[in-house]
Amino acid sequence: MANTTYTAKDILQQEFKTKMRGYDPIEVDEFLDGIIKDYETFTKEILTLQEENDRLNAKVAQLSKSQAISSRIQTTEAPKSQAVTNFDILKRLSNLEKEVFGKKLDQSAAAESFVAPTLTTEDLEQTRQF
Repeated sequence: MANTTYTAKDILQQEFKTKMRGYDPIEVDEFLDGIIKDYETFTKEILTLQEENDRLNAKVAQLSKSQAISSRIQTTEAPKSQAVTNFDILKRLSNLEKEVFGKKLDQSAAAESFVAPTLTTEDLEQTRQF
């Protein structure tokens, strides 16, 4: 409100000199009353908007600060999580290879060492009796 010449109170208290054939004082008072009401309305609106502007600027500053912090956190955590993921994948792959190739080696060793039992005629007869 620093750029205004008059306040609503100044307008209300302003008195005009009357001269012969001057303005109608009632009409001037009614007009000034309307100006005072408008002036007060504008003053209230300006104060409301300034408060809202201050509140929103504070919120923007807070959100910018929190976004910068979360951005820094994500930047530092992203390579770590990617590295952990790659390490985990390599570890799992190694375990799977050991499992698969280990079973193949065990199976081939078992197949080589497997000797088919020979059944005697006596064994066959016992199985027929059951």
